[in-house]
Amino acid sequence: MRNARNEGSEVWPRMTRRAALLGTAQLGLMGVLGWRMKQLQVDQADEFALLAEENRVNMRLIPPGRGLIFDRNGVALATNEPVYRIVIVREAAGEPREALARLAAVMPLDAGTIEATLAEMERVASFVPVTVRDRVSWDDVARVTANAPALPGVTAEVGLSRSYPRGPDTAHVVGYVGPVSDYDLGLMEDPDPLFQIPKFQFGKTGVEAKLEDLLRGKAGTQRIEVNSVGRVMRELSRDEGTPGADVQLSLDAELQSYVEARLAGESAACVVMDCESGDLLAVGNAPTFDPNLFVRGISVPDWTALNENIYRPLAAKAVQGAYPPGSTFKIVTALAALEAGVISPEDTVWCGGYTEVSGIRFHCWKRGGHGNVDFNDSLKYSCDCYYYEVGQRVGIEAIAAMARRMGVGVRPDVPMSAVAEGIAPDADWKRAHHDEAWRVGDTVNASIGQGYVLATPLQLAVMTARVATGREVAPRLVRAIDGVEQPSGAGGPLGLNENLLRRVRASMFDVVNHARGTAHKARIAAAGFEMAGKTGTSQVRRITAEERARGVTSNADLPWNRRDHALWVDFAPYDNPRFAVSVVVEHGSGGSTTAAPIGRDVTLQALYGGFPPLDAYPSDKREEAGQMQARVRALLQGRPAPTLGRA
Repeated sequence: MRNARNEGSEVWPRMTRRAALLGTAQLGLMGVLGWRMKQLQVDQADEFALLAEENRVNMRLIPPGRGLIFDRNGVALATNEPVYRIVIVREAAGEPREALARLAAVMPLDAGTIEATLAEMERVASFVPVTVRDRVSWDDVARVTANAPALPGVTAEVGLSRSYPRGPDTAHVVGYVGPVSDYDLGLMEDPDPLFQIPKFQFGKTGVEAKLEDLLRGKAGTQRIEVNSVGRVMRELSRDEGTPGADVQLSLDAELQSYVEARLAGESAACVVMDCESGDLLAVGNAPTFDPNLFVRGISVPDWTALNENIYRPLAAKAVQGAYPPGSTFKIVTALAALEAGVISPEDTVWCGGYTEVSGIRFHCWKRGGHGNVDFNDSLKYSCDCYYYEVGQRVGIEAIAAMARRMGVGVRPDVPMSAVAEGIAPDADWKRAHHDEAWRVGDTVNASIGQGYVLATPLQLAVMTARVATGREVAPRLVRAIDGVEQPSGAGGPLGLNENLLRRVRASMFDVVNHARGTAHKARIAAAGFEMAGKTGTSQVRRITAEERARGVTSNADLPWNRRDHALWVDFAPYDNPRFAVSVVVEHGSGGSTTAAPIGRDVTLQALYGGFPPLDAYPSDKREEAGQMQARVRALLQGRPAPTLGRA
């Protein structure tokens, strides 16, 4: 009996502990249930009441604010402006055609808009809002809002649309945005969900396209309640997402506008490059176009006018246009020959007006010839026969290698559309592209920048900056992203003999400043601002022996598209190079008469940071310069005032 009582006394404490633990667990469970019931019945009572009345919670993507684009001084080049739009959600609107008919009774909707909206509604998910009309007036917004009970699934929204304050001046560089099309989506491997939003804007050309991922940002989300007829009751939560990065370009908006105005009336391109950093201060193209037309939906007449214009206003000629560089390429041939030691600066070559190679005559531009010509004279007078001879001595391989070293035949790394590589041809290139062997006549043509050689205005500016500095200067268009400075394009030494480079620069100086130089009429008279340069004229047609015998037809007597291209390159000031400039005027006839004066004017504008005084021009050119300045000022008066931004 004593043992039984002892065993019972030992079991009792254990049972008491178990009961306590079980009781605690039960109380805890009841507490959790009570807390959850309070949440459901009190805290979220309104939400579930709405759901009980057949309300639904929808998730919508919120487009992020697109990053802004500025020039080097903070002038806005691409901004976002608020616009009103009318959108419709198919699953809330009921039968789409009937819904649009009801909307058409409230605000103007033409048949084309209705059909386009119906097609878009079929293309996207039923819960995705489809834009019916963009950029509507406040009166339209008010009418739609007032009639909201009769327009289920239709709402007025405030959105952001791209705007380009500088309009045509920066169209080819900045580019433009437009709605995402099925074709665009087909080119993407993993499209951003934002692209499913009808009429979502993304970069189509230029910086807008090349930096799309940076500028677009990350989508936000909106959680909303809608009732049984699709009317938005309230916003439950909102995540704005991440706005796109702001981009600061190297462009100087004022210089860019000047270049565009100076090129007006030509089919041309002009590049201004900072010799120290490689910054592209101006990338001009003429004629140009208004990128805002594409953002707002370009009309058929406007598109036809742009697309059928023989002067190609949509082409970014400064980077897309690959032209025979003509005599500007003699700089490359000279450097290749001098560096290889096949000729010294003092050696002379006889120019009798032509050089015969394999029974074919290659003519100098000066019919009677230049006589004995040394290196300095060859550039100063732009003697073709000199380069025919030294080109054969050094060979195409050395010329092509020097061309690439100077930036010709190498695609520049700039975020613009369809940037051309150009051509620095050699034997392997011809075999690969034409399945033919290289001939000595090809070398003769290439030595003066004709034949297969092609260069863009941007490449010619790079070539000139490298000659001026002796460094591997590379073009830089993006200066900063969200305030973070991007790598400079200053580059390291080219490794060329500096004494030879000095001789090339001195000869380029004489091209402009010697009384018999080919560009003497386009010189700068301001002391300390003198420039060094090189003219170029490249043929676009073959001149037959018969035509030479009777006299070469003047460019003025030829159709526009059969005339020679006019080219020019320069750097200034000569003693301390700050800017390199290149100009190409399509079918402009003569480099010295057409392209060089433009290059001189643009160079002066860059040096002075505005319109230069007339005494910066030679005395016999001041009246002409004054007229030019008046003409350009008149064109610039129509430009918008600068808008400063956050950059």
